[in-house]
Amino acid sequence: MPASPSTAAPAVHVLHDNPEWIPPFRRAFEAEGVPLVEWPLGTGTLDLDSEPPRGVIWSRLSASSHTRNAPLAKDAARSITAWASAWGRRVVNGQHVVDLEVSKVVQHAALRRAGFDVPRTLAVFGRDGLLEAARGFSAPFITKHNQGGKGLGVRRFDDHESFAAYVRGDDFEDAADGITLLQELLVADEPAITRAEFVGGEFVYAVRVDTSQGGFELCPAEACALPSGDAEPEPMFRIRPEVTSGDSLIRGYQALLADLGIEIAGIEYMTTVDGRTVSYDINTNTNYNPAVEDDLEVSAARRIARHLGGLLHEERAKSVRARSA
Repeated sequence: MPASPSTAAPAVHVLHDNPEWIPPFRRAFEAEGVPLVEWPLGTGTLDLDSEPPRGVIWSRLSASSHTRNAPLAKDAARSITAWASAWGRRVVNGQHVVDLEVSKVVQHAALRRAGFDVPRTLAVFGRDGLLEAARGFSAPFITKHNQGGKGLGVRRFDDHESFAAYVRGDDFEDAADGITLLQELLVADEPAITRAEFVGGEFVYAVRVDTSQGGFELCPAEACALPSGDAEPEPMFRIRPEVTSGDSLIRGYQALLADLGIEIAGIEYMTTVDGRTVSYDINTNTNYNPAVEDDLEVSAARRIARHLGGLLHEERAKSVRARSA
């Protein structure tokens, strides 16, 4: 864990499971003059009798942390954020958000309860019930892992015979938490999905993600952008300026995030060929695409630095008032 509060100046402490994602944020925080301290998840110890470090605790746990040799990251994030909150520290995307990040079931339930159109989904606990559950779906349909990210467990099946062969075969991919989702196959009206980004509960921008190359790797980080092979390819990621904070969908997302206590997130949705606008993912650790960010007057990463810097200033002020009381 970071240095004790008696020896360290207040800072923003970022919990994460992938150091490769941190450099863009470090540059943004340096540009805003906000101190950022890394707190890698899944190793080390937590002294529950000690006081948490001073400042702001920000969780950037990824649902796919177990694929990067950090299988204990989600439990570490739960523990650290709960401990820090109990001491009165300002926590951004805390324990309840961690639980949402690692469960598509929780995300689906929150979106559906808020009135958004969501894909028909069955959550199957364990492997044994998959074939019986699939009988309730007309092919084609897809599978997903409940603890997802990076397209984990996403496969398309055009008939029940091929699905049965997969479930019974050696190629079956177990979910990290043992929960496999069966989901209706949505057909988009164009080969793209949209992710609406929010910082501090406020809409930042919507980015169009081109899916024409196939597959399910839709994260906006630079490492996820695959070349199309065309002479003049369509950018894989680009801003959708026609999507604004005044849109009813965006206002609905803002209300949902406020209700859930989520300060930083991206929500993915798509428009289908039959005219549905379907919301299907709440991501609380967006990795912003550099080509998109470089074209903005103020990037989303800088907005995060400003937001968390403002919270850090408030925490410092509270500490001064407490000492003078």
